Amino acid sequence: METLYSRKSRAERLIATGRAVLAGFFLLAIWLDPSKPSRYAEITYTILASYLGYTIVLAILTWRQNILWGRSKIIAHALDLMVFAIIMFLTEGPTSPFFVYFVFLLVCATLRWQWRGTLWTAVSVLATVIVMAFYPTYLLHDPNFELNRFIIRIVYLAVVAILLGYLGAYEQKLRGELSKLAAWPRTIPVEVRALVREMLEHAAAILGAPRMLLAWEEEEEPWLHLASWSHGEFHYTREPPAAFGALVAAPLVGTNFFCPGARNSRPIVVYNSPAGFQRWQGAPLHPQLQARFNARTVLGLRMHGKEHEGYIFAFDRSRISADDLVLGEIVVRELVTRLDQFSLLKQLQAAAAIEERIRLARDLHDGLLQFLTGAALQLETVHRLMEADPETARQRLLEIQRLIAAEQRDLRSQIRELKPSPPNLPEMDFELAIRLEELAERAKRHWGLRVEVNLKRLEPRIPRTLAQEIYFIIHESLINAARHAKASAVRAELAVEDNGVRILIADNGRGFPFRGRYDYGDLTKMNLGPVTLKERIASLGGSLAIDSSDTGTRLEITLPLAENGG
Repeated sequence: METLYSRKSRAERLIATGRAVLAGFFLLAIWLDPSKPSRYAEITYTILASYLGYTIVLAILTWRQNILWGRSKIIAHALDLMVFAIIMFLTEGPTSPFFVYFVFLLVCATLRWQWRGTLWTAVSVLATVIVMAFYPTYLLHDPNFELNRFIIRIVYLAVVAILLGYLGAYEQKLRGELSKLAAWPRTIPVEVRALVREMLEHAAAILGAPRMLLAWEEEEEPWLHLASWSHGEFHYTREPPAAFGALVAAPLVGTNFFCPGARNSRPIVVYNSPAGFQRWQGAPLHPQLQARFNARTVLGLRMHGKEHEGYIFAFDRSRISADDLVLGEIVVRELVTRLDQFSLLKQLQAAAAIEERIRLARDLHDGLLQFLTGAALQLETVHRLMEADPETARQRLLEIQRLIAAEQRDLRSQIRELKPSPPNLPEMDFELAIRLEELAERAKRHWGLRVEVNLKRLEPRIPRTLAQEIYFIIHESLINAARHAKASAVRAELAVEDNGVRILIADNGRGFPFRGRYDYGDLTKMNLGPVTLKERIASLGGSLAIDSSDTGTRLEITLPLAENGG
């Protein structure tokens, strides 16, 4: 709406300025040549002077206050017509030099109301001029009346009105097409059929075609997709790739074209080329395609996207011209963009699903699988103690039961994270400090591992998703220290430093098979270090350094806060 008002405002300013200039020069002209008008000179001067003052005031108000009239525009337009009809009557009637002002009125009507305003203004002006001619000719028998000049002026007015009306209608049509292009749907439906139907329906409205056909192939699918829209009905099929061979005639492949008589035996086709528009005679469509859709007129537009190749056809338009090729190219760009966006969205969704499955696999490996491994070893110990030391065996069973309860809590937390949450539900804290304390206690009971957890400077608050990842990183590090390094003590430090989280984990075990300090790049290149832990840290955009020796291992991990914050 703002654009529309801006255009109207500019038109009103132009009209107000032109009206004032014409009124001023008309008054100057009759002042320089006082012989005309010879009759009613004083009345004519008075009317023109008053009208000039009116136009000046109106121009000032329009420019300064940006006046936008509603019905007042009609009143002002009628007043302009009436004033100059009176002036013409007081001067020389239909042959008066003030006749040119009626052309200005036709231009004003076109700017304000397009072809409708031109039509009604032309009818009013022609009626006024004819009445003026009828009055002196048939009632007063004025001998000075010049019939030839009158006829020329009538025809001149009619031709100008037709030209302006055409320009107004063409400008209104262009504005409508631009509005429809600007309103091209931006949302992407879930299903490709819904997407194609929406696009064909909108393209049909822009191109003014009762029937549309979209035919395309995809790189990874050996099918020809056909989607047709006809008078509100949509059909979608998949055909074998060789069902129609080439969709269009060989000379038209890779071009945009139109054919106003596709049913003729030797139709004329106009197509674009690097040298400009060219003419070719022959059937534009494959015979089977033409037989199936029986097109009367055809507008063919090549579709070339990253993953889609094909054509979009507009059938049975009442009028078709080279201008439609330009508009059609814009429509095709929008259509290809939507299809590429749809494919990209599906790829991103598939990638996100794969990444989520990998994350779930890591979580299950670092959590449930590690626990089940430890529980199996504990049960094996209990089995050996059942006869020799029943009380100790019973205590071990109670310990395993508590561990199972703790793992159930972790598993419920992971399942809750996988479920979609309501959009406005506030995020719950992960309570990382409490969970790490519980983890240290479980490691002591389960693996006989003494764990010291030191948390420093945890402000700003670590986001929930990152806190969970940190928990699993420390969890796997403790398990690796107990199971593989045979460590008896582990120290874990956690601190927020410079928009990142720094994690230090050191144990007193026998270290990795390699010795020395290696960063993430070295570990990846030489295929060293814990695979799952490296994958998790890499997925978070973090860094890892491992210092391995005979007296223990030291892991230095840094994770960014910004990329994982929420």
